[in-house]
Amino acid sequence: MKETIDLRSDTVTKPTPGMMEAILNAKVGDDVYKEDPSANALENYVANLFGMDEALYFPTGSMANQAAIKLHTQPAEQLICDHYGHVYNYEGGGVSFNSGVSCKLIQGNRGKINAQQIEQAINPPDFYHSPKTSLVCLENTTNKGGGACYNLSEIQPIRALCNKHELGLHLDGARIANALVYKKQDPKDFGKLFDTITICLSKGLGAPMGTVLVGKKEIMKNAMRVRKVLGGGMRQVGFMAAAGLYALQNQMQSLEEDHKKAIEIEALLNKLDYIEKVDSVETNIVIFYIKDKNQTEKFVSHLEACQIRISEMGEGKLRVVTHLDYSDLMHEHFLESLNQFKIN
Repeated sequence: MKETIDLRSDTVTKPTPGMMEAILNAKVGDDVYKEDPSANALENYVANLFGMDEALYFPTGSMANQAAIKLHTQPAEQLICDHYGHVYNYEGGGVSFNSGVSCKLIQGNRGKINAQQIEQAINPPDFYHSPKTSLVCLENTTNKGGGACYNLSEIQPIRALCNKHELGLHLDGARIANALVYKKQDPKDFGKLFDTITICLSKGLGAPMGTVLVGKKEIMKNAMRVRKVLGGGMRQVGFMAAAGLYALQNQMQSLEEDHKKAIEIEALLNKLDYIEKVDSVETNIVIFYIKDKNQTEKFVSHLEACQIRISEMGEGKLRVVTHLDYSDLMHEHFLESLNQFKIN
């Protein structure tokens, strides 16, 4: 292969020709004044997609999640999430810095938590020594959990529990598009269950940037202000919003091909004698473990020599993420390279 195969993440994609055309032809204005027609069109599309009241375009998923947490909580309160949760592990401590909120961590199943675990984690409301529990954050698909997806039947009792205890329910939907395609779910069913949802456009969907926060009117009324406070006010952002809208309208079904390739990688890894375990694959993330951890560096170097890049997660744990720019030819080369590796 002359071209490097980058499987570290699905964030490495480049705009498709159709997306570039959408960018070049985008009608733009000043989004701080809400006068960018392309940004407004994207927000309306996503709100309608999930059957929710309002949506707001953010430059990044982390900022959108942080804004949602700010909208749901007050300082000295607490949110509940899985110990793998992106809002806890990969957003720079923003939960505490931006909102003054702590995290109650639950050890779920591959990043997914259930209603029983959540109920046990809720602090008693009249026990003033502990932070007040005010929010539950779920992640779908789970990043560190290897792309695992929630069934709606798993979320429904969590919604009922949040209603009972007057808790907000936020979905970090960085890869919700993958989950919707894999599970063949209706986005509006998620809109009925959650108070706020983020959907990232720059991962499997292939846009250069951007995440949309969508939610109920009473929660979203201060979203513009919070985005401004976080430094997310943007001007002629319609060029990028048009890319995101194009991705939603034209590139959702390409995720099926990403999932198919990931499952084929899983099948081969399970046959290789130097692999200890492969986490079950549902979407586009493959997490696997080298049997002899001392061979990890050699394995990664072998792939680099084959012009393939993957992610190391420590202690023999490795991650591959398939995506829009991972072609059939690249896929064949990667599978062949896996077969060629030999343990000393």
